Parts: sequence; C-alpha cells; structure tokens
Amino acid sequence: MREAMFWEKAGEGRVRCGLCRFHCLIGSGKRGRCGVRENRDGSLYSLVYGKCVAENVDPIEKKPLFHVHPGSHSYSIATVGCNFRCRHCQNYQIAQWPHEREGIPGTDRTPAAIVAAAAESGCATIAYTYTEPTIFFEYAYDTAVLARRHGIKNVFVTNGYTSTAALEAIAPHLDAANVDLKAFSEKFYREVAGATLAGVLDCLRDYRRLGIWLEVTTLLIPGWNDDEGELRQLAEFLVRELGREVPWHVSAFHPTYRMLDRPPTSAASLGRAAAIGREAGLCYVYVGNLPLAGGEDTLCPHCGSVVIRRRGFRLAEMALRGNCCRHCGGGIAGIGLDG
Repeated sequence: MREAMFWEKAGEGRVRCGLCRFHCLIGSGKRGRCGVRENRDGSLYSLVYGKCVAENVDPIEKKPLFHVHPGSHSYSIATVGCNFRCRHCQNYQIAQWPHEREGIPGTDRTPAAIVAAAAESGCATIAYTYTEPTIFFEYAYDTAVLARRHGIKNVFVTNGYTSTAALEAIAPHLDAANVDLKAFSEKFYREVAGATLAGVLDCLRDYRRLGIWLEVTTLLIPGWNDDEGELRQLAEFLVRELGREVPWHVSAFHPTYRMLDRPPTSAASLGRAAAIGREAGLCYVYVGNLPLAGGEDTLCPHCGSVVIRRRGFRLAEMALRGNCCRHCGGGIAGIGLDG
C-alpha cells in the first residue's frame, strides 16, 4: 500500500478523497467509489500502487492517439479499478474487479521497472490506460516523473473525471490524453456510466487550460447516444471550447458486459457522426472499430490532401515535412509528427 494523495480528514474517522470529481466521503475501513482507495484508521491509502495487472507494447494509434508520434509504440500499463460503472465496459474484467471479485491482483512493478522496460522496448510514450488512470494516480505520477527524466512522454486514456487539483499536479509531466466523451446528455452519464456530463466537460476544459494535447473519443451506442442533434451539440462544444484542431474519434459499439440488448453500430451511423463533426468545423475526425475506407486517414485541413494514411494500427503513408503538409505547407496539429 501507499498513502494516497489528495485527501483530508473529515471527522469521526472519515476522510474526504479529492482525487476525482466524486469527492468520496469514506468511513473507517471503507473504500471509495473506485474500490482501490481505502480508509485505514483515518488515513487514505492506495491499494494498487505498483500492482500492474496489464502491461503491453501497443501502437499509439490503438489508444487512440493519432496526433502523438504517429507510427510509434506506447508502453501501456494498468491496475485494477475504475470510478465509473459503465454498463458497456470493454475491460470490465479488470476495471470492475474490486467490485465483483476478491483481492487486489497484479504483478509487483516499480515505476523504475516500467520506465526501464519502456526504454528497452523503444517506446516513445508510456500510456496509462485499459482501466481509469486516475484511480492509480500515485503510481502513474511517480512513473510519469521518472519517464520524463528519461525522455519518454506520458499519455492518459481516461474517462475525464480527474479533479482539477490532481490534473494540475500531473500536468507538468503529462503530454497528451484521449478522453472519452461518452455522450452529450446527463441521462446517459447517470444511467449508463454512473457519473455526470458536467463533470467531464469541466475536466476537458481543465485539460485545454493546462495545455495538454487532447483527443476525444465517443463510442456510438445505437439508441443511447447516436441522436444527430445530440452529436451536433457535442461537436459544437468541441469546436467552441476545445478548438477546431482537437481530433474527434467516433467508434463502433459491440455488445458486451451488461449491455447486450443493443445492436452493433452500423457503418452508416459512424459516417453520419463523422460528417456532423466536419460540418461543425472540426479539422480532424476519425472513425474506428469498423473498416471504413479512409476513415482513419489524416487530411490536411488547408488543402484536403491525405497527409497520414492508416491501415488498422499501421501507417501506410506519411506526407509530412516536419509538422507541415508536403502538398501545401499548411500546419498539422499534434506532437512529434516529424518523427
């Protein structure tokens, strides 16, 4: 165990956790909503520090982060636990473990061991992913600080519910994030994820204010969040508050976990969502989880030429000179686009 960051005593043996936007009030001997932060005799502890339950070398495009060192690899780690209760969770076996099984599994891996393995694997980044990185914040923070010293960047793949204080603390060491903006309705967040839309929008604003490179993903679930009016509102929010250059990934849902009553997302639905994003003024819109021709290619927003052509998680072609389009010289937003 490791004493947690971002908490305070709340009287009568209770503590108030300030790590995410739920701000759990935790009684003695109890755990927070994430299932991995426990009040031990009036002090809050992380139960997952150094307990790595997933460790892989992934293409950065798998995160998905299309504008961060395209074609590179990311050393990807996770512990068990999550502060959301998404009915359609794709990694529920580990994300929901603390709520559905006994114990805290994982292989003991120090931050130094993770950074050494990332360097040895030639990874440009370390990704804190698979589950929610906020809930293993102390582990991620120590790893990120050490990674930066070794010239390795850090990225979060997150549900976007980190508290402002925690995000400000890690911001100097965090280069990029892909945030799930799961829908644009409070009903969806309340009934499907057990959270609030307002909290995610505020977190996205924090990411932008802190200058962390941001990409956004929305998984389209038929009948839940694929209404064209709602998608238009979502895209307009991205343009208005995050900027036209934030990449938006719209991806296909496949029935899983506790949401088996919905059909898979159709290619036509993905295509409509992508068109809505472009009509709203977004420069970079991508479709994922279904093979749509050109759906994952990066187009120059100035001349419309393909500057990065993708096939699955592989790059088939790059037409960039530095961070600029080879065809017209216009700038392409991102980190490390020049290799």
